[in-house]
Amino acid sequence: MVPPSDPEMRLARTPLARALWVSVGSLCVGLAALGVVVPGLPTTPFLILATACYARSSERLTRRLLDHRLFGPLIRDYRAGRGIPFRAKVLALVTMTAFSGYALGPGMPAHLVWPRIVVAAAAIFGALYILSLPTRRAD
Repeated sequence: MVPPSDPEMRLARTPLARALWVSVGSLCVGLAALGVVVPGLPTTPFLILATACYARSSERLTRRLLDHRLFGPLIRDYRAGRGIPFRAKVLALVTMTAFSGYALGPGMPAHLVWPRIVVAAAAIFGALYILSLPTRRAD
């Protein structure tokens, strides 16, 4: 549970700003939910972003994400600087490699050069980011 004095809870001052943060956070939760069923679309980064948005808008919504039985521990560990589990890191890298490889190979017509560059750059930067995160060995 989120303690009431959580230093990461910085609620926006105006109702309009809080509504905007809730909207962006909810969009991120929706994208994360889509990422559960769409291969290659990440889930955890959207949930981390949603938590940051909710921390500026709604303590109740922040608590819901942090208390979620599946995603809560990953978000709490990330926020605490403990990194991500080794298994999750390997799964993310393997999945990214497979789908990026497909997109760069038979998944995209050869004449589409710029989309290939964008996919390659996103894959490289995504992999470097995942590799830069601390790894938690025990799952």
